[in-house]
Amino acid sequence: MSDFQSLGLPARLVGPLAAAGFTQPTKIQSQAIPFILEGRDVMGIAQTGSGKTAAFGLPILAGIMEIEERPKPRTTRALILAPTRELAVQIDESLRKFAGPKSRLQTVLLLGGVSRHHQIKRLERGMDVVIATPGRLKDLMDDNKIRLAGTQWLVLDEADRMLDMGFIVPVRQIVKAIGTERQTMMFSATMAPEVADLAKALL
Repeated sequence: MSDFQSLGLPARLVGPLAAAGFTQPTKIQSQAIPFILEGRDVMGIAQTGSGKTAAFGLPILAGIMEIEERPKPRTTRALILAPTRELAVQIDESLRKFAGPKSRLQTVLLLGGVSRHHQIKRLERGMDVVIATPGRLKDLMDDNKIRLAGTQWLVLDEADRMLDMGFIVPVRQIVKAIGTERQTMMFSATMAPEVADLAKALL
């Protein structure tokens, strides 16, 4: 049995993982994945490069694989918030790699500094995963281009950087739009007091 499969991940996800060269879970992956698969909220303290994208991404992909119906227009099953466009792009690339080349996973990046047209067209189909920076996501929410009420998974990645960059107000507004019937995961390099306060409010 693969080390990833021993954490509870389904075989059809572990296969593409192994083909992509992922066979040995990192510490944060071994600690977080079983709890996330159980449906529990998680707060993870992990430095950049520790494998946290797989720690939250793999359990979310496993959950999405169990859903047969298509997402409704302008909705997303999972929302991943990132402080920078560079990190958001990396997360999107990683999720596609984890899912494998034959996957039908539907993702979209919602980033500022580029045209909204393509992003809005993608959202019209309904998405499995939205990876977004808070500013652009809030803009599209205000224009009713995306509805979050039915979102099942919420991830705040690099929460400390998000707060340092002044995103706390839009983050709280975004979370409020999702509601309480969700699974929430927060990852941060440090447990600063502001991060601890946010975790208490969200988890």
